[in-house]
Amino acid sequence: MPALCTTASIFGGVFSCVILTFAAPQIAVFALQFGPLETCALILMGLTCISSVSANNQFKGLAMGVLGLLLACVGMSPFSAESRFTFDIFALNSGIDLVAVIVGVFALSEVLDRVERMRREARVENGTSCRVQLPSLGEWRGRMSGLVKSSLIGTFVGILPGTGAATAAFLSYGEARRSSPRRGNIGKGEPDGIIAAESSNNAVTGGALVPSLALGIPGDPVTAIMLATLTIHGVTPGVRLMTENPEMVYATFAVLMLSNLLMYPSCIITTRMFSFLLRIPEQLLMGFIAVLCILGSYGSRGNLFDVFVTVFMGIAAYFMRRMEFPLPPLVIGLVLGQQFEMSIGQMMLFKGDDSWLAFVSASPIAMALLGMAFLLLVVPQVQNYRALRAKR
Repeated sequence: MPALCTTASIFGGVFSCVILTFAAPQIAVFALQFGPLETCALILMGLTCISSVSANNQFKGLAMGVLGLLLACVGMSPFSAESRFTFDIFALNSGIDLVAVIVGVFALSEVLDRVERMRREARVENGTSCRVQLPSLGEWRGRMSGLVKSSLIGTFVGILPGTGAATAAFLSYGEARRSSPRRGNIGKGEPDGIIAAESSNNAVTGGALVPSLALGIPGDPVTAIMLATLTIHGVTPGVRLMTENPEMVYATFAVLMLSNLLMYPSCIITTRMFSFLLRIPEQLLMGFIAVLCILGSYGSRGNLFDVFVTVFMGIAAYFMRRMEFPLPPLVIGLVLGQQFEMSIGQMMLFKGDDSWLAFVSASPIAMALLGMAFLLLVVPQVQNYRALRAKR
């Protein structure tokens, strides 16, 4: 599994670098056509991932997705500066931190679940070594198409300013749950979901450099800092950067590609360095992970309230696991909810009205994305109906 994840990350990064090298100016011009309406349609298509990651129980999956969207609304409104769902708690004015929720939902709840299982299951001796080897060609059989698709999704999402790696990862994960030939085992140890998320997540880096270098528009906070650094050194980012400073641009491409290729030896070294963790008794290991969860949630924003959010979400997610509620829809709704609200508000402001008929007169890009979202929702239901009818 570590080798597959590392290889997928390297492939996604190198893939986006190649696209960045040969097609940055042309892609940047296309990215300029994405306004609030197109972004809103893209995020709406991303929200259809909730349906694919909760195929076992659509009702529970949709309920968790709605809960994630509600959590995204907590805090100050980006348009009216009004407090929403804060219950007079000052710390909630800045919203609920995504890192705190993810750590609590996935990491801390897993620790609690594992501690509960340790009381019922026999003790299993941990291994003493861990090695990372290049995956064989047989392991990639049937997975290459998903790897390329996820890399394309990550590169495309990275090109759009303000989206980020989390959006790309969940979009790719949802697509893998929908189209993978082994989708029934995703979430039970099947690498397809992890490969999709890792390759897409790393492909965002190269994609984010497209609007940054070609147009001077930061694709994420990291590229915003990079643009500020270039400005400090007298280099003006934008459409003339590639003609006035080509050596700097292509040196950036080369360094980015080299950094992706160095991920594999770094993975080998660090995996062997931390293999001693496998010799730690499981009770101590679970306690150590729980401490890291608390420290990680606090270190994200330096806010003690985030620690309480992590603990609360961890306990809540533990009981949700017991009741077989899918957890990914909650995080998908939270990740995409804030951007969805922002794009809807911007769209209404630009259109000058509050009518959803703005979609009717939308651009062809938005209509195509909405059509894809509709198909992603309807086609699986039709397939399930046909399969059920044939079974009867």
